Amino acid sequence: MNDTVIVSSGYVVGWGTLALINAGLAQGKNRSGLGWFLLSLLLGPIATLVLVLLGKRNRPFG
Repeated sequence: MNDTVIVSSGYVVGWGTLALINAGLAQGKNRSGLGWFLLSLLLGPIATLVLVLLGKRNRPFG
């Protein structure tokens, strides 16, 4: 019996799309787009929830 787990491509595409959306949302809140993209790849919808609940960050030099 083969114990390999097969992940559907639709699930992977959706997870990646969510990570890209989170990166854009993070940049709109003056946060690191790359950092939130990578975090979203790990946490997915949980990262989205945290990001939505966070307020906009004030930049000290701009």
